[in-house]
Amino acid sequence: MRVVRPLNQARGGLTHHRVGIDCRFASTHSGLGRYTREVVTHLLKRSDPIEYVLFVRDTSEEWLRRCPPANYKLQTTNFPHYSLREQLLFPLLITRTGIDLFYSPHFNVPFFCRAPYIATIHDLILHRYPNQASFQRRAAYRVLMARSLKKAERIIAVSAFTASEVRRMYGKDATVISEGVDPVFHPRSNREIEYVRQRYDIRKPFFLYVGNAKEHKNLQTLIEAFRLLHDASRELVLVVSGKERASLVTSCGVRVLHDLPDENLAALYSAAECFVTASLYEGFCLPVAEALSCGCPVVAAHSTAIQEVAGKSAVLVEPTVQALCSALHAPPRRTSPVAFPSWDTIASHISDILLASTSRIP
Repeated sequence: MRVVRPLNQARGGLTHHRVGIDCRFASTHSGLGRYTREVVTHLLKRSDPIEYVLFVRDTSEEWLRRCPPANYKLQTTNFPHYSLREQLLFPLLITRTGIDLFYSPHFNVPFFCRAPYIATIHDLILHRYPNQASFQRRAAYRVLMARSLKKAERIIAVSAFTASEVRRMYGKDATVISEGVDPVFHPRSNREIEYVRQRYDIRKPFFLYVGNAKEHKNLQTLIEAFRLLHDASRELVLVVSGKERASLVTSCGVRVLHDLPDENLAALYSAAECFVTASLYEGFCLPVAEALSCGCPVVAAHSTAIQEVAGKSAVLVEPTVQALCSALHAPPRRTSPVAFPSWDTIASHISDILLASTSRIP
């Protein structure tokens, strides 16, 4: 049974401030979902003088079972993202909980939020790639992004690239705190590799892609580059999330998987000839970090934050069919795993910002 300490139960005579965190993305199979789960779970492991209110869609969500006993309260907040109900009703709920500070792990802070807040900005993707978003959603995105950045107590960016985008487009400074990599992503044993090969019927050497199939991921270009390779001895395995995967046009030798447990995904990274992405825009690109942590070579598009994350540990090419095909024809050799910050470290840096902000509250 999970134990939740009651709020306002001070520990060690310290003054406790109440911080609310928007956890509505945490139950989703998305990059924002993983970021939210990891940051919140590791913040709760700390002994900071903070009482948390977690705004969740449902108090029975699976990820909450992994949260440690801590000083927090669950608050049901089932308002759809980017909806009118979110903008009008969520601020009222935030006020009623009596929090001193609101932390949003993404840009979408309700327009009428009266509490001081901190927001994490992952990218400015809809500025460049609408990804079939409606005109109304794009307009709302720009209004909310501008408002969030203008009124935020502090802004966190997941990469120096994203921080530079925020500064260039909005004239605001951001503190760079990267994403973390879970310890599960390390080179796996031959037994584990053989298990996932049999589990997903992967019999040939293969290239691996992990992510979604939105416009900026340029995934159809990657599929075409693999087709141009004309190599029947290899496969292209796509671990794809999101509704956009239904629109992919695949060719012979291309496999599409989804919703893999992290242990199986780590084994696939460990088994792959290389991880490959043709993405045109990334605010961080966590799969690149996960692959390198497993010792998996990386071929990626020379764009946005990918170079920052991969450093000199990847082969970076132009995001064209011919350039990707050439890189896959002679993939890089497997090397030693690359070390990235853990989520414990990331949570520690975010905690410093939360504590600094609450210390200014009377």
